[in-house]
Amino acid sequence: MLKKTLMFNRPPIRNFFKGVLEKINPFKKTVYKPIIIDNEFGKYEIVLPQEVSMKKKKIPKHIRLPKYASSTYGMPEHVDMEFVEIKNNQQIECMRQSCALARKILNSVGPLIKEGVTTEFLDDAVFEMIISNGAYPSPLNYLRFPKSICTSVNNVACHGIPDNRPLRNGDILNVDITVFLNGYHGDCSTMFAVGEIDNHAKKLIDTTKNCLDAAINICKPSEDFRTIGATIEKLANENGFTVVPSFCGHGIGTYFHGPPDIYHFANDFPGKMAPGMTFTIEPLLTQGKKDIAILEDSWTAVMVDFARTAQFEHTILITEDGCEILTL
Repeated sequence: MLKKTLMFNRPPIRNFFKGVLEKINPFKKTVYKPIIIDNEFGKYEIVLPQEVSMKKKKIPKHIRLPKYASSTYGMPEHVDMEFVEIKNNQQIECMRQSCALARKILNSVGPLIKEGVTTEFLDDAVFEMIISNGAYPSPLNYLRFPKSICTSVNNVACHGIPDNRPLRNGDILNVDITVFLNGYHGDCSTMFAVGEIDNHAKKLIDTTKNCLDAAINICKPSEDFRTIGATIEKLANENGFTVVPSFCGHGIGTYFHGPPDIYHFANDFPGKMAPGMTFTIEPLLTQGKKDIAILEDSWTAVMVDFARTAQFEHTILITEDGCEILTL
């Protein structure tokens, strides 16, 4: 998922919507003391950044790398943000392969998630799975992101960096996986529950999944992109939740992120779907207000009011008569 930001004509680099995001200082590393919140959002632990291992992963020489993988600053190649690519049959088949692998890896994560396991353990496991399948973990070194996956727990909205915090009973966790296989990226994410979760969390997760499904169902040739956002926000609000507007879906292919930007809220941005387009839809919902902050690691997005969030993501292809979910 990395780097979906609320800028319509943004370059394909890190760029945040002014006025929505602000930097805050993370808590200094001390003896970890869980902070439990118990309010209208439910009872759960506030997640704060913990220690992150910076050990460098060894990539076998036979693995094909995206250009940013070996770049000092992880800068991706330039993508023309005015042009939405229409893929041919060969490109679509490559997308099917990368997306199928991303889903396969994501499905393999589920059995590993349990109380006491760290998200860093999950990251290490996923790295090995991806490499063993002849692919590269797309997030690794993308604009210097230090890990192979994003893991966002409870009040962490997205782009959570895997660390040494053990998962706890009642946590809700988004795992976001993107792979680079045969020159193409495949991107998907889903939610996991750790042990027993409360009804507030269950409703949040179910509603977010329903928002994604509803948005996919309207996708077809000549449909306005903005219908996706209107569909998602209406369903989210009807269920008492808020769309976090600061991050959006995106076009995907040989590039990790490109046009079109897919907004998950009601909007008036132009653009229509056409056969051969591939893009992600990834609604991010919260129990509280939409305001987020970016921690000093320059990646972790957290809710200012400490409310929990949920997110689901699929990569889809617009076909001649509808759409195909490539990461199903």
